[in-house]
Amino acid sequence: MKLRYIGFAVALLILAALPWVINTPYWRGILVLCAMNVLLALSLNLVLGYTGQLNLGQSAFFAIGAYVSTILIKSHGWNFWLAALAAIAAAGLVGVALAAFAVRLRGHYLAIASLGFAVITYQVLINWENVTQGVRGIYGIMPPVQSTAALFYLVAGIALAVYVLLDNLVRSPIGDTLRAIREDEVSAASLGVNAALWKAFAFGLGAAIAGLAGVFYPGFVGTLVPDAFNIVESFTMMAMVIVGGMGTMVGPVIGAVVLTFLPELLRDFGELRLMIYGLALTLVVLFMPGGIVQAWTSLRGRLRS
Repeated sequence: MKLRYIGFAVALLILAALPWVINTPYWRGILVLCAMNVLLALSLNLVLGYTGQLNLGQSAFFAIGAYVSTILIKSHGWNFWLAALAAIAAAGLVGVALAAFAVRLRGHYLAIASLGFAVITYQVLINWENVTQGVRGIYGIMPPVQSTAALFYLVAGIALAVYVLLDNLVRSPIGDTLRAIREDEVSAASLGVNAALWKAFAFGLGAAIAGLAGVFYPGFVGTLVPDAFNIVESFTMMAMVIVGGMGTMVGPVIGAVVLTFLPELLRDFGELRLMIYGLALTLVVLFMPGGIVQAWTSLRGRLRS
């Protein structure tokens, strides 16, 4: 317990120092993007890592958070924070609604169904032009705070709060219930666990957190177009969780940081950067199937022995 508090204190110090150490506008923007990716990775890890549900539609909830908040602010004059709460609620409710159908599916069937949901959401964003402006996009979106450093502090602070919330959740009996469903749903049901209810809980909470990340995205980039939420984003989120170590709390955070900064650090390689990026991901999956966290744990165990 004491180590956890020390870890949180160190995380706070690092977050406070980062905008001062990295003081160029471009890299501060990457810090904001990284904080949003941490939220997205945490949201998917709750469903994929702890409940064992292969959800490939997480980009849809990210989009719902972004579009609902932006439309309420730009078209209806809502305050940012009220619009954010409405967007988070909308994403969470859609997640629960999807879970009502998804709880009957497992494995690749659930993956296909959730992927289909992401495709449908993307097509709605393109074709419902009266509301979303379609491919023309929505422009002139202002962030909730004035500077990039302040936006980083805001998003990173919220990401840390969400981490603490989920960390306490998965350490509680609720976390044990979700892991039981992941390991063997039939055995969990024989012990009186209502798998459908807890799957819906995980889907809804994960969707709400993805919607929370989406709330900050439009103000960060200043525009909102459907292409920012295509199905590739869902695979990117899944890669963050797998590379870091799904089923752990710190793993998705590490995965989000690595896969946010790695493409930027490889920009000097030009067209080869995507090949190097893909090769790096392949090597991680082949030689570290449990992710970076499991590899580090194994290495530390060997060094101690």
